[in-house]
Amino acid sequence: MEDLSSIMLYFIGVNIVGFALMYIDKQKAIKQKYRIPERTFWALAVLGSSIGTYIGMNTFRHKTKHRSFLIGMPLLMIVNIASLIYVLLFMS
Repeated sequence: MEDLSSIMLYFIGVNIVGFALMYIDKQKAIKQKYRIPERTFWALAVLGSSIGTYIGMNTFRHKTKHRSFLIGMPLLMIVNIASLIYVLLFMS
């Protein structure tokens, strides 16, 4: 049971980080400062933050014109959710 709590905490935490980085990058874009590389968003999304990143995209209207983000993030959300369900079902 402790493992499941740790997994859920990780999943929630990584999604908060993805959401926060979208906000930070949007603010940097507005101020025309050094930006967070897109590969950082993709790496985090692969590690589980696709939901937070996608919500951040839509909340802050950031990277919504990038076709790779519009298609890739929802696909990674499906993979992330399926992986989480698999882990939660078969680790208990």
